[in-house]
Formats: sequence, structure tokens, C-alpha cells
Amino acid sequence: MAEAELLFKELSSYLKPEDVVQLESAYHFSKAAHQGQFRKSGDPYISHPLAVTQILAQMRLDAQALTAALLHDVMEDTKVTKAEIASLFGNPVAELVDGVSKLDRMEFQSAEDAQAENFRKMLLAVSRDVRVILIKLADRLHNMRTLKSVEPEKRRRIARETLEIYAPIANRLGLNAIFQELQDLSFRHLYPNRYKVLAKAVKAARGNRREVVTKIQATLQQKLKEAGIEAEVYGREKHVYSIYKKMREKSLSFSQVLDILGFRVIVKDIASCYLALGVLHGLYKPIPGKFKDYIAIPKANGYQSLHTTVFSPLGTPIEVQIRTRTMHRIAESGVASHWLYKSSDAEFKELHQKTHQWLQSLLESLSESRDSVEFLEHLKVDLFPDEVYVFTPKGKILALPRGATAVDFAYAVHTDIGNRCVAAKINYELMPLRTELKNGDQVEIITASHAKPNPSWLNYVVTSKARFEIRHFLRTMQYEESAELGERLLAQAMSALGGKLEAVSDEQWDKLVRETSAKSKQEILADIGLGKRLAVVVARMLVAPGGEAAGGETPAPGAITLLGTEGMAVQYARCCRPIPGDPIIGLIKKGQGLVIHTHDCPMIGKTKGDPEKWLDVQWDPGITRSFGVTIRLVVANQRGVLAKVAAEIAEAGSNIENVSMDGEGAYTTMNFTLQVKNRVHLAKVMRSLRRIPEVARITRVKG
Repeated sequence: MAEAELLFKELSSYLKPEDVVQLESAYHFSKAAHQGQFRKSGDPYISHPLAVTQILAQMRLDAQALTAALLHDVMEDTKVTKAEIASLFGNPVAELVDGVSKLDRMEFQSAEDAQAENFRKMLLAVSRDVRVILIKLADRLHNMRTLKSVEPEKRRRIARETLEIYAPIANRLGLNAIFQELQDLSFRHLYPNRYKVLAKAVKAARGNRREVVTKIQATLQQKLKEAGIEAEVYGREKHVYSIYKKMREKSLSFSQVLDILGFRVIVKDIASCYLALGVLHGLYKPIPGKFKDYIAIPKANGYQSLHTTVFSPLGTPIEVQIRTRTMHRIAESGVASHWLYKSSDAEFKELHQKTHQWLQSLLESLSESRDSVEFLEHLKVDLFPDEVYVFTPKGKILALPRGATAVDFAYAVHTDIGNRCVAAKINYELMPLRTELKNGDQVEIITASHAKPNPSWLNYVVTSKARFEIRHFLRTMQYEESAELGERLLAQAMSALGGKLEAVSDEQWDKLVRETSAKSKQEILADIGLGKRLAVVVARMLVAPGGEAAGGETPAPGAITLLGTEGMAVQYARCCRPIPGDPIIGLIKKGQGLVIHTHDCPMIGKTKGDPEKWLDVQWDPGITRSFGVTIRLVVANQRGVLAKVAAEIAEAGSNIENVSMDGEGAYTTMNFTLQVKNRVHLAKVMRSLRRIPEVARITRVKG
């Protein structure tokens, strides 16, 4: 193939002769393995690995990576094994090929599961060697370039996956050229008509503005030269997808997207960047609020530049980027700049360190995540394009996605800080934890040793680390609490059958674990506590045939005692809000555990189902925690009555959780949700409120 000859000629310009010989050997091996296989376009299959290798050769990747690129599909699409590749081309090459290979030979419950598992495996390989992701991105880029041959439905699915995951990964690794091409190709295949219309409009605008671009470029070059600044000035055009994205996000027409043209100024050092900025702002008026200094505070992917938007002679805004030559290399090539420039600059080392840290954080969530699809969600969230920069009290800068809150910041500092945070000081002022952070905020997190994550945090955190850590903590806590409750429920059920839980041997438990396909005894107990298994069924399996429970009358089970410390394993129904002192009954509800209702709750009559799911429960006399209860007051509509009511509630030792009011004219209805210890405490609160002359009626609300 002529393409192969051209490739090896190009490779010989920077690789050793023995490396080129190995690559030629890998090419012939791959060609033989794929013999008789064709792509959808009708081309011989070998054309694809050859094109992938060509993309990587432009990044000047080493011989091992290029060999793996030539062989990247042989394990997946032919009978060649990893051991065979290792024996012929070495273990590092075999590991790279294995990392890139998909898991098509495994069975998954859904396409999403399969996709998630592919990413899990690939990221594990990437953690050992970042070249895996570079090969995978080159593979995806060539597939996107040849996507026309694929049937429409599959084409759209691949394009969407590329836009959601592969393009952002390329961006996160600083591979700008690949990132932009993947975005434009995805857009072309997802929305072909929109792409055609926009591409045509951009082409027309380019023709109309060519003279203006040339003039501005020459003026800038001249003014920088007069100021004694060595610089190269290039005109550039925004990509079709980025224009479409701006139109969609800001609801603009094409004619309203004014800054589709831009300029790039390349200078010799950082000091020259700021001098060039001064020259530019002296020449054209800057637009307020449109200046960004990514040199002082680089983006997470290592990108550095000064960005400013100024008014052009046409009266339209133009964006100008000012950077050094090293910054330009990193901006275009990202992590690949290591191989492309063979440089030992501090900037390149820092970029690799940042990439490694990012991959490590992904791997932490990967190792602890039980659910593949949940991990994929974390990955998508983590590939954020837009950032805010905030400061710790010691002046360290943290980059967080736009919309991040104080809780996101706490988890970004450390998992333990996040798990124990109770309040936040933003710019020295106490603010709610849900407060969205802005550029330049200084954030201090206040912690308490007894604190733990609140499930409501999941409603407003945006970083994948915070979301993952909160879910992980809650799931672990719920699992342990559910297992504890499950043990008590099972002991009660065993007692009803005449057996004793403590008498069950390890052999009986092992047998039960095998029979029920559970992972452990702990899982069975947690499932009972969560209502996924019935305690009575498990008890019958554990009570040996012929035992006390096998014949005769079944003794009545004792009631489960509520200690108030069960946590999420026991839920108190919001329909009737039971409090200590109320007669209560428990309902085992699948996935929620034990739900407590009052005896007179209307839901009990409505609930149909297995009576075995209803359990006798009772309050522990020593219970000390507070419970929510709702009371309704009808009060004379007079000035200051709300303050009087609130004062009496506080005086009675209760706390107001929520208050709402309704009504006009002479009387108003007030609904209070209060925190009380028990029925005696509630009675004390209600007696205090009845003493207020304006209170006409007071009742406890259930349902």
C-alpha cells in the first residue's frame, strides 16, 4: 500500500532504524490478521489501523505506541491473543493493545452497561500508561472521519457518544486540534441540516471579512513591532460547533454571533504577553468583563493564554489570544506535547502531573463505585468545560466547574472535610453550604467531628467527586444500619418460629448464602433491613426441620424496640409524623427499610398487601432524639401575633422547622413544623400556645 510506504518514510525522519523495522513487521502482521476483513466503506480493514498510526505519527509518538496502534484491533476482531502480541512485540505493546480493546466478548445487561465497562477498563489501562487514551482518541477520530458509511441510527449513537465523552476527554488532555475536529464531526452527523446551513453561513462571512482580517492583522503586527515586541499574529475562525453552541446557549441568530473571527498573538515570553495586551488595548477599545488571565491561573488541562475581546474597526467584537510559544504548543497538543517536543520544560512536567492527578481521582471513584452506569455519569460530569477559580484561606487556587457550591469546594480540598462540613465562610462571611461560588471567592469550610453528609446535598453539588463521596458515605451508612435492623427483625422472626438467631451456626449461614446467591451474611441482613427480603422467609430457611418451630402453635413475636439511632434504616412516615408516645406500627417497604406509622394513620387502611410485612414496634423509654410534628393554629389576624407564637414555642423548648400561613380577614391559619422529643413535650408546647389570647384553635396535623 502506498499509504504504508509514505508512513514509514515519515517515521524514519524521527525514529531509529530498528524501530521502523519493528513497525513494518507489525504492519505485515496486522495486515495478515485482518486478511479478508473490510470496513463498511469497502476499504480493506488494514486501512483503519494505518490511518490511526498516521494520526499518532503527527504527534511524534514513540515506536511502542505506534506498534500498538497498528495492532489495536487484532485482539478484538481476530483470533490473535495478548500472549502472542507480547511474544512478538514485547509486553508494553501487548498491554497497550489490551487497554484499547473493547469488552465485546462479555455480556452486559444494556448498551449503557457495556459502554461504562469499556471506559472502566480503558481508564485502568490509562492509569498505567496515558498512551492508551491517545491511541483510543486517534481510533475514534478516524472512525468519525469515515462515519458516512455506517447506518444512520448507529451513526447518531456514535456521534453522541463522541460529543459527550471522547471530545471532552481530548479537551481535558489539552488535545485542542483533535477536540475541535471531534466536535465538528459529531455535530455534522448528529444534525446534518443545521451543520450545512451554519457551515455555508461561516463560509460566506469569511469571504466578506477577508479584507478586514488582513488589515487588522497587519495593523497589529506593525504596532507590536513599533513597541519593540517580537510577535507573530494569526487570524483565526471559530469552529462551526462552537458557533452553534453559543447560538443555542444564548438564544442568538447567526448574525448576532459577532465574534466568529479572532486573532492569536504569539510572543517570546510571559512579560511580552502583558506588554502586547497593553498595545492591543491602546489600539482598540476593550469590552468590559471580557478579559481572562489564564496565564496567572491556568485551566485544569494546563492551557495558558491571555484572552481579551475588543471592538474592531467594523464596530464588531473580536477575540484576541496572547501566549508564548511554549503555551501555544501545550494549547494545541496537551499531553502529547511531551512526545512532540521532547522537552523537559517545567510547564510540560506540570501538565503531566495535573493529568495524572485527574486520572487518579477518576480511578478512586472507579474503584469504589458499584454501578458502572453511575461511574459513567461521574465521568461525564467530570469532563466540565467551564470553570470558576476560588481560593483557600492560605491562598491556594482551586479550579471548580461553574455552578459549584461550598460543599463541592469542601470535597475538592479533602473527602474528610466534605464529610464533616457544617458551614462555610465565603469572603469572611458565613454563608449557606448551597451557595454557588464565583471567580475570586475566598472560601473557608467549618467542620464538626460529629457531622455527616446530608442527602439533600445531592440536589445542588455539581462535581463528580462530591456526588460520588456523598453517595458512597450514605450507601455505606445505610448498608450498616440496615444490616443492624435486619438482624433485629430476623431475631424477632426466629423467635416467632421457636428458634434463636445466636444458635445459628456458621455452616448454616454459609449454606444460606449459597442458596440465596448472596455475597455474604451481612448482605442478607441488610436486604432484610431494606425490605428486599422477608425476615420470616429467611427465618424459616434457618430454622432446622424438626426443630421447635416445625410443629405445634407458633409463639407470638415480640415487638421491635425503636432506639431512635437507627438512621436511614428506619423511616418515620411523613403522612402521620409519629413521635414517641404515639401507638405505632411498622411496615417493611422494599428499598426503604422499616417505615413507622401511627396506629390511626389513614395510609394503613389504604395499604393492601402481605400482612407479614406489618410488624409490631414500640418506642424505647430512653429515646432522646427530636422528631418533626405539624400543628395547625387558627389565630386572630392581629399585629405581632406570629412573634408571640414563635416566642412561646421557643420558651417551651421546641424548634421551628417550617412555617406557612394562609387566610384573609379576621383569622389566619398558621401551619408549624416543630421539633419535639415526645407527646408529653408536644402537649406542653400546645398548652403554652393556648394561653395566647389571639389563638382561637390549635390541632395536631396528621396526613
